[in-house]
Amino acid sequence: MMRFLLVLLVGWTAIGVVGITVSFVNQERTKALKNLGWMIGIWVVYLGALLGTSLHQPQRRLAPGTPQCFGNMCFSVAGTEELPGYLMHQGRLLRVKIIIQNRGTTPKNESGIQAYLVDQQGQRWTEVPGLTGNRLDARVQPGATVISEPVFKLPADVQPQGLIFGHGRFYSGILTIGDSESLLHRPTIALLHR
Repeated sequence: MMRFLLVLLVGWTAIGVVGITVSFVNQERTKALKNLGWMIGIWVVYLGALLGTSLHQPQRRLAPGTPQCFGNMCFSVAGTEELPGYLMHQGRLLRVKIIIQNRGTTPKNESGIQAYLVDQQGQRWTEVPGLTGNRLDARVQPGATVISEPVFKLPADVQPQGLIFGHGRFYSGILTIGDSESLLHRPTIALLHR
């Protein structure tokens, strides 16, 4: 619903920009400035609602095995495994088993999806490239599941709390009210098995 509101606002803004431009071309400066003021005002209200929601909603914490869905593509943490003997004194490698499920009716992938581990203090560890197997953005047939096993390098003394799925800085949900990836929102965390 909130994504629809954003799409509606963007469409309204595009039409408004055309109208303001036509008003300026026709030398109707007062009308153009009035419409520009309305447009800025509506965006200020929308961004205020976005930031207010982001700052006041608590962080969602998913129990181990609970799927986090982005449309029809769902991701759930099924377990972790330490890879012994790889790094020894330099830290450790942790493999996370992630089940990717397509609940839709057509083959699909979740483009741009990323994952990183976090600890209690909010420190992040990104995936070690080249050790994953199936990627998180693997194409999945309708109703099917795929296993991805990203590997993360951690300091020896760190206990990760959970895994966060996201789409990076340029995700369209950054301006969607209530989205877990919206501006200043605390991201959803999939807790790891203890």
